[in-house]
Amino acid sequence: MNISDVAKKTGLTSKAIRFYEEKGLVTAPLRSENGYRSYTAKHLEELTLLRQARQVGFTLEECREMISLFNDPHRHSADVKARTLTKVAEIESHILELTQMRERLLALAESCPGDEGADCPIINNLAGCCHTASAEKARRA
Repeated sequence: MNISDVAKKTGLTSKAIRFYEEKGLVTAPLRSENGYRSYTAKHLEELTLLRQARQVGFTLEECREMISLFNDPHRHSADVKARTLTKVAEIESHILELTQMRERLLALAESCPGDEGADCPIINNLAGCCHTASAEKARRA
């Protein structure tokens, strides 16, 4: 199978496949006499695993570990499950962080009049100061 066939079957681009090969994430394909890469069903499985693992948030290094487990006939499903649950915990942590960021941004937006004036509580809050245009005017007067 050539790289374009593999790309179609895995949903990856040829460039992505070559990148993953270069990084040593998948088993290197054999080269035919003309120098072209020759892929097997095993390559399809590795690349499909890699694509799907990336889609659910695994890093390249985590994908390397998953492919290593995939290729290990003596693997323990407990190891795969542990890595998956660790990833779930990381995602939950990110969701919490994003939720807190969203809530803060909404509170900042609520505090801002959003008018033509220069006084902006959002800028002041993000800058960590209480300087406002109106306070500056009062100080000059």
